[in-house]
Amino acid sequence: LAVGYTLDELRNDITGVTPASFEPAIDYVVTKIPRFTFEKFPQADARLTTQMKSVGEVMAIGRTFQESLQKALRGLETGMTGFDPVLRGSGEEALEVLRRELTAASSERIWYVADAFRLGFTLEELHELTSIDPWFLAEIEDIVASEQSLVGRSLSSLDRDALWELKRKGFSDARLASVLGVAEDAVRAHRQSLGVRPVYRRVDTCAAEFPSATAYMYSTYEETCEARPTDRRKIMVLGGGPNRIGQGIEFDYCCVHASLALREDGFETIMINC
Repeated sequence: LAVGYTLDELRNDITGVTPASFEPAIDYVVTKIPRFTFEKFPQADARLTTQMKSVGEVMAIGRTFQESLQKALRGLETGMTGFDPVLRGSGEEALEVLRRELTAASSERIWYVADAFRLGFTLEELHELTSIDPWFLAEIEDIVASEQSLVGRSLSSLDRDALWELKRKGFSDARLASVLGVAEDAVRAHRQSLGVRPVYRRVDTCAAEFPSATAYMYSTYEETCEARPTDRRKIMVLGGGPNRIGQGIEFDYCCVHASLALREDGFETIMINC
């Protein structure tokens, strides 16, 4: 563009066949959540203000917002498997704590929102308390409703369609196991016996309308898989997860250079970060 080319004269680097003027079409949702480490600074004020307090972030990709959101919550590596309950106790004292956590922004407020839905708060009440856009509250409310529909059910009662819908909403095997009161291995075995397995889709700008050469992929639950395995020798490189105190960009640097070094030795590298 700087030397006078127009968009229709430039090629899209992602697809390699469409011009840069081609309107992008995105069939995935990206969710970013900041990573906080207030546990390392016990005297710091954990309330969120206009001052930056995060030490990193996590990014998750899914076919739906609910899927990418729950993947991002797990990717924070704080021990959460999704919208785990965080409210302790019961009665008026617990309700007072809940209202206080809802009205003041904090790193855990999103989980308190889910707890509020579990206790019967309406979407309008939560919007009034949190000022969070109703669209996002409705998505969290639907996730909580899906969880509550599982209470009292057995694992064997979940057929392929029911399990498929839950996975499309981003529920992990660990979270389903917690809600159903069974072992995580049992959920995984049941899911695999029903043929509910993740596939990999490519991150492109054309919603798979045109072939894409990008090697950037994300896992989701769909019918078709866009991965194209080769017969070359492969080595998996595990990423370091979200940046935080004691773990920063140097881990990403090491992963990239490990991948480059293995490529020089003739290996195909697959980097996974989750």
